[in-house]
Amino acid sequence: MSDQQWKAFEVSISDFIAEVTLLGPGKGNAMGPDFWQELPEIFAALDRDDDVRAIVLAGSGAHFSYGLDLAAMGGDLAGVLADGAKARARTDFHDNIRRLQAAISSVADCRKPVIAAVSGWCIGGGVDLISAADIRYASADAKFSVREVRVAMVADVGSFARLPAIISDGHLRELALTGKDIDAGRAAQIGLVNDVLDDRDAALATARETAAQIAANPPLVVHGVKSVLDHTRRASVEDSLRYVAAWNSAFLPSEDLTEAVTAVFEKRPPQFRGA
Repeated sequence: MSDQQWKAFEVSISDFIAEVTLLGPGKGNAMGPDFWQELPEIFAALDRDDDVRAIVLAGSGAHFSYGLDLAAMGGDLAGVLADGAKARARTDFHDNIRRLQAAISSVADCRKPVIAAVSGWCIGGGVDLISAADIRYASADAKFSVREVRVAMVADVGSFARLPAIISDGHLRELALTGKDIDAGRAAQIGLVNDVLDDRDAALATARETAAQIAANPPLVVHGVKSVLDHTRRASVEDSLRYVAAWNSAFLPSEDLTEAVTAVFEKRPPQFRGA
């Protein structure tokens, strides 16, 4: 597993602990086609590997992830945004949302506990990803944003399904409805992360320490603990994912979305009209 070459990740295994590191290749470890293809393959393989008992998830460089790579993934929006797009385009788009959801769910569904170490920016899809982890640590410079509303989208690959079990409803609504950025201290205050460490190295060291403590426990019992903890929320997560996939397939195409994407590439504030 650790000898295999990946485009969007680096994977290493030692002492029953796997380290999965986001590599990009987009700026800020943005999530492009390679990310979405490789993520479920990696976590399915780690789930099967008896030499892995815990997983540390981190980003390479200064940032965890800028989220969805709009430039690389824009083609997935083309069909549903085309003039006259109807059932076929919307069905294809719905299937693609479900594919992306399944990629993030592969992290949550992995029987091996996943500990995320976050530094720098963690935006949009990055929050989807860490919400699928079991434990989250942040460096003092970490910043978080459920930013989809600011680009005329309803977050649809996991944040709204999983964050209700992590932070309170009021805090979730504040993040989701404003798209605001919060720092590591605020993230710890609302329960989004377990602890804040001085820097990236300290956050990674703490994640590794926790992973080692988990790996020292009976592995099948650890699987059982995670399964029992997940049981009560599994149905609600799946229901939420299905609902938002259907919602966005119906309502995502809009003039405001086109304006948001155009504004991103033109590096200017968007002007939304509710159309």
